[in-house]
Amino acid sequence: MESPIETSTQDWVMESAGESRSFLSLNGEVARPGVRRRGVSRREFIGSALVATAGAVFSRASETPRWQMGCYTRPWAQFDYHAAFDGIAAAGFKYVGLMTTKSKNNLIVSLATTPKEAAAIGAEAKQRGLKVISMWADEFANTDDLKHLIENSAACGCPNLLLGGTDEQRADAYYRIVAECCDYATAKKVGLSVKPHGGTNPNGTRCRQIIERVGNKNFRLWYDPGNIFYYSDGKLDPVDDAAAVDGLVAGMSVKDFRPPNEVEITPGTGQVNFAKVLARLQQGGFTHGPLVVECLDHGDLAHLNAEAVKAHKFLEALTHQKA
Repeated sequence: MESPIETSTQDWVMESAGESRSFLSLNGEVARPGVRRRGVSRREFIGSALVATAGAVFSRASETPRWQMGCYTRPWAQFDYHAAFDGIAAAGFKYVGLMTTKSKNNLIVSLATTPKEAAAIGAEAKQRGLKVISMWADEFANTDDLKHLIENSAACGCPNLLLGGTDEQRADAYYRIVAECCDYATAKKVGLSVKPHGGTNPNGTRCRQIIERVGNKNFRLWYDPGNIFYYSDGKLDPVDDAAAVDGLVAGMSVKDFRPPNEVEITPGTGQVNFAKVLARLQQGGFTHGPLVVECLDHGDLAHLNAEAVKAHKFLEALTHQKA
C-alpha cells in the first residue's frame, strides 16, 4: 500500500538580472526576487481553491438581483396580513410590499404603528423568506407624521416609502411637507416616491412636475401603468406615457387594466403591454429595481394564492429572471 504523497506546486518567484520585481504568490504574499518561499502543498492549494470558490458562490448568492420581484398585500386585504405573507412566499416571491390588510385602519403599518411594532412585522416577513421592499404611506398632516412613517419604514427594513399624492387644494402643503422630510428619509436610508394616483398626479407628466417641484434626489417616481389607463379612462397608454418619466423611476407597481375601469386583475390578463412599458422605462434609465405586483384577480384565499403563483411566473417571463 502506497503511503500518501504530498506534492508541492512551484513557487511564483521570478528572478531577472538587473530588475527588481515582485509577484503575488499563491498564498497572497508578495514574492521578492531571489527569495525562495516554502512551496504550497497540494492539500493547501486545493483547500484555498475551495475556499475561494465557496466565497465567490456566496458573494453571487448574496447580491441583490437586477429586478426585485415582489407582491403587495393588497389582494389579501380581506384577510389578516399573515395570510398575505404566507401566500406571497408560497408563490415564490422574495419581496413583499406592505399595503392593506384586515385591521382597524385597513393598513399593516400606519401612523398608529410604533417602530417596535413595525420591526416585528418586518421580522415576520423575514421568517417567511421575504424582505419588505415597499410600504404604502398612511395619510399625513405634518412633518412629524411623515417622519414617523419614515421611521416605521426603516424599522421594518423597508427602503421605499410610497406616497399616494393629494388633490389640488392640499398640494402646496402636502409637497412642502415631503420636501422638508426628504433629507430625514435619506438619513434613515428610506427613499420617498409618489405614484400616478389621480388628483395632482394622474400620469407621468404631472408626476414629473411634482418631483421637479420638490427638487430632492430622494423623491422619485413609483410607476404604475395600470393607473395611467385608469385615471385617463383608458385613453392614455402607459407605453406612450412612460416617455415623460425618463430618469425618475425608482420602482414599479405591476398593475394591469381592463376597460372600462378595472385594475384588480392579475398582471398579464389586461390591456397593459408590460414588455413595451418596461422596455421604454429601461430606455429612460430604469434598468433595475423593484417590480411589485399590486393587484390580483378577486376570489377566496385559495384563488388568490393561485393567482399569486401566476403573477410570479408572469414576472419571471417578463424579465427573463428567476425571482
